[in-house]
Amino acid sequence: MKLFTPAETVANYAAAGAVKTQQTFGKLLLLGVAAGMLIGFPVCVTNMATYTVANASAVRIIAGVLFAFGLGVVILTGAELFTGNTLIVISVLDRRTSVAAMLRNWGVVYMGNFLGALALSWVCARFGWLNAGDGALAAYTLHLAQSKMSMPFENAFFMGVLCNILVTVAVLVSLSAKDAAGRILGAWVPVMFFVVAGFSHSIADMTYCALALFARDAYAADASALTWGRYFLGNMLPVTLGNIVGGLLVGGTAWYCYLRKKG
Repeated sequence: MKLFTPAETVANYAAAGAVKTQQTFGKLLLLGVAAGMLIGFPVCVTNMATYTVANASAVRIIAGVLFAFGLGVVILTGAELFTGNTLIVISVLDRRTSVAAMLRNWGVVYMGNFLGALALSWVCARFGWLNAGDGALAAYTLHLAQSKMSMPFENAFFMGVLCNILVTVAVLVSLSAKDAAGRILGAWVPVMFFVVAGFSHSIADMTYCALALFARDAYAADASALTWGRYFLGNMLPVTLGNIVGGLLVGGTAWYCYLRKKG
């Protein structure tokens, strides 16, 4: 397996990150929608694969093995994922783009990711996918979403930090490979780690939570714990902020170690 060196990988990303900030609004939005769905599909896969499994450790391992293929698919297709794009800080620090351009990219891609997750979740909730196991899949999905919305703010924040440290490391390790198999494997291992560990990914959580929010009226005996407000404040906000911090830590460290000009 042929690889770029760490310094080459970070330099390559500095150039690629600058290009990301120059894309048109429409292209960024569509590629963001694609990534939101490409991360949402593994959410559906892992829920379907684990909803009848009673052992918590087995659930984590199964989910980790299956979900972790999602990021590699995003990278190989060129879709735009907000959590990975926090690495554009490398391009900013290397003076290849501006903070304003980076924030524009983040905002458009995040919106696209959310729209993609919402579209996938609505279709699954509206057209019977959650009926599997006579509604057992729905019950499992609602319980999982409720737990994600009920974490203390600081817990959700730091689980987001740890998650995106691994996700952005996965992006860099994946891009260090020169072939498709290496890129899939490079992205797979760190993502598998964060899923098994139970850390929080803002874009994946969009699908985890939206599935339950769209289905709550049909399946929840008491829907008071499942509200959009609770999702926005109890999960989306702290996990997104944590993901940003985690990505900035990795991106800043990578730039400092490999691209910073001495003197």
